[in-house]
Amino acid sequence: NDNRPVFTKQVFIGYIEENAKPGTSVMTVNATDADDAISMNNGIIGYSILSEEPKSEQRMFTIDPVKGVISVIGTGLDRETTPNYTLIIQAADQEGTGLTNTATAIVEVTDANDNRPVFDPTMYEGTVNENEVGVVVTQLHVTDKDMQGSPAWQAVYHIKSGDTNGDFSITTDPKTNNGILKTAKGLDYETKSRYNLVVTVENAIPFTVSLPLSTANILVVVGDVNEAPIFVPPVKRVEVMEDLPQGHQVTSYTAQDPDKDQRQRITYRMGSDPAGWLAIDPENGIVTATQPLDRESVHAINSTYKAIVLAVDNGSPDATGTGTLLLLLQDVNDNGPMPEPRIFDICSRQPEEQMLNIVDKDLPPNTYPFHAALEHGSGSNWTVRVTGQDMLVLKLVKELEPGEYSIFLKLTDGQGKAQVTPVKAQVCDCEGPAKNCERRAYIASGLGVPAILGILGGILALL
Repeated sequence: NDNRPVFTKQVFIGYIEENAKPGTSVMTVNATDADDAISMNNGIIGYSILSEEPKSEQRMFTIDPVKGVISVIGTGLDRETTPNYTLIIQAADQEGTGLTNTATAIVEVTDANDNRPVFDPTMYEGTVNENEVGVVVTQLHVTDKDMQGSPAWQAVYHIKSGDTNGDFSITTDPKTNNGILKTAKGLDYETKSRYNLVVTVENAIPFTVSLPLSTANILVVVGDVNEAPIFVPPVKRVEVMEDLPQGHQVTSYTAQDPDKDQRQRITYRMGSDPAGWLAIDPENGIVTATQPLDRESVHAINSTYKAIVLAVDNGSPDATGTGTLLLLLQDVNDNGPMPEPRIFDICSRQPEEQMLNIVDKDLPPNTYPFHAALEHGSGSNWTVRVTGQDMLVLKLVKELEPGEYSIFLKLTDGQGKAQVTPVKAQVCDCEGPAKNCERRAYIASGLGVPAILGILGGILALL
C-alpha cells in the first residue's frame, strides 16, 4: 500500500435548495487509488467528513463512505441564514483505515420561496385630482428576505377591497419591487371623494411553506377641480316652422354644473350659428330667432340646422361646456315652382317640343300636382302642358322670325302657390331639331315681330 487516494477534484461544488428534507442528495465526490482493490483492500477507498463550516448545533450533511454521495442529514437549511457550507472530505484507502487525502466540498444553499413579502409601512395615503387617468397615487414598499431579483422575491400586488368599480390599478416596479398604485379611470369627486383600499402582496411563484399574506391600507383622497357645465341633453332636437317670426322663442337650452360644492354661475352664448339666425339669453338659455329661418337655405342640411351653444361657469379658471342644438325645420309653402332650364334654342319651322323640369324647393304637399299657364300674351305663339309629376311641354304653334323671345310661364303648385318666370327662346332659321343656332343681334318679345313693329310705329307717331 504505497499509494494514497487522489481526489478527482480538489474542490467539489454542489447545490441544495433550502428546507430540503433529510436524505436529499447534494453531490458525489470521487477519489482514485493506484493500489490493488481486487485481491487486497489497499485500493478500496472509504469517505468521511472531517469538518463542516459553519458549525451548528446539528450536523447538516453526511457522506456515504462507499459511494461518496453527500446528502442532507439535518433539518432547517436556510439560505437567508447560511447561504453556503464548506466541508472537508477525507478519502482513506484500506476501506477508510489506511493512507488518506482530503478535498473541499462547498455546498451552495439555493433559494426557495419560504419568506413572504411584508409591507413596510402598512398604512399609506395619496391624493389625486378627479378626472385624471393613469396618475400615480402612491407607491407601496415591501421587504422580502428571499434572493433579490428572483421570482421568490418579486412582489405581486392585488387590490382586495375598496375598489368595486375598478377605478385603480396596481403594478410592480421591476427594479425596486414597489407597488405602484394608479388611477385606471377618471375619478369623480362629486360621486366619491375618498377611497379606503386594502392591498395584499404575494410572490411571482407560490410559497414553499404555508405563509399568511401581508396587507396594507391605503386612503385615497380625491381632489375637486372645476369641471365644465353639462348640457342636458347633450344634443337637443327641436321642431320649428321655418316661418317663425323674428324675435320669437325657438327653445330653451340649459346646462348643469357638476361642481355641486362650488355653486358657480353659468352664462350662455352661441358658439356656432352659421346663418346668424339665433340668439341666446346669457342668463336663462332661452334661444330666439333673430332672422327669418329658411329650410331651403344652404345652411340647412336635410331640413336640419345645426348650432352650437356654449355654457361658461365663473370658476377659476372658468370652464366651458358645449351643447348641440338641431333645429328640424318644418316646411312652409314659401317657394313657387320654377321651370328649368330657362333658356333654349328652337327652329322656326317644324320645331321640336321643348321638355322642361319643374323645380319646387318646398316639400310635399307644397309641391305637385303642378299647373302651367302662359301669361302676358305668350299664349299667342306657344302652348304649354304638364306631363308626369314634374315635367312640362312647351310647343311653338306658329312660325316666328328668327330672334330671341320671352315666354312668360306661370306655374302653380298643389297648394295654389304661383310663380311667373320668363323663359328665353332663341328661334333659329332652321327646320326640326335646333343645331348650331346663330344668335341674332336684335331681340324680339313673346308677342312676335309684327307686335314689335306696331310698338315702334306708335313711338314714332308720338315724335
